[in-house]
Amino acid sequence: MNPTNTVFDANSLIGRRFDYAVVQSDMKHWPFTVVNDAGRPKVQVECKRETKSFYPEEVSSMVLTKMKEIAEAYLEKTVTNAIVTVPAYFNDSQHQATKDAGTIACLSVLRIINKPIATAIAYGLDKNIEAERNVLIFDLGGSTFDVSFLTIEEGIFEIKFTAGYTHLGGEHFDNLMVNNFIAEFKGKHKKDISENKRDVCRLCTSSEHAKHSLSSSTQSSTETDSLYEEINFYTSITYDRFEEK
Repeated sequence: MNPTNTVFDANSLIGRRFDYAVVQSDMKHWPFTVVNDAGRPKVQVECKRETKSFYPEEVSSMVLTKMKEIAEAYLEKTVTNAIVTVPAYFNDSQHQATKDAGTIACLSVLRIINKPIATAIAYGLDKNIEAERNVLIFDLGGSTFDVSFLTIEEGIFEIKFTAGYTHLGGEHFDNLMVNNFIAEFKGKHKKDISENKRDVCRLCTSSEHAKHSLSSSTQSSTETDSLYEEINFYTSITYDRFEEK
């Protein structure tokens, strides 16, 4: 309902420069504005008739603050320390920016650990083993993709190798579908909706629902009422076509 002031995916900006190719590419899909502040990206929004801008670390800290409040309500005591997980391919700059976000949220970040190790711990893969165990962790998330091979012996985790891409995940699949549907709409109705942020956001929601449906069926249909100039947009996509894109 308010796309230009709805901020998400700050993790794709954290620890990155404004002129990075991946940042410039993502900006084409975000409804909110990202501005250049001496080479660093800042998210810009309108709040109470004022223009405000935030570094990605500040946006991330807001999420951490909310998580801190949830934890404190559940534990019924103050939380001051935290261990934060990050994608395996995060560089030193992104690690430091994550720590900064924790500091802003009034949290002492004790450790930054890779998601593959966090996954192994969460599944208890280090429990009840008598010899060295080899584990392959496949992690395809909302915006990152990692494959890591690690060994576990006597409670010690060692990452042997990791590969992946910090810019591949569910959101990027959604963006590909949105681009495809925008092109289809333009072909059918000779109208370009790419500059209308609210309609693009609605199309993104429809695309996400269609993607979910393809997890359990070979074809998915999507319908968006009054998408652009009161035109109803109905289309379908097959699993094979989704795979091709």
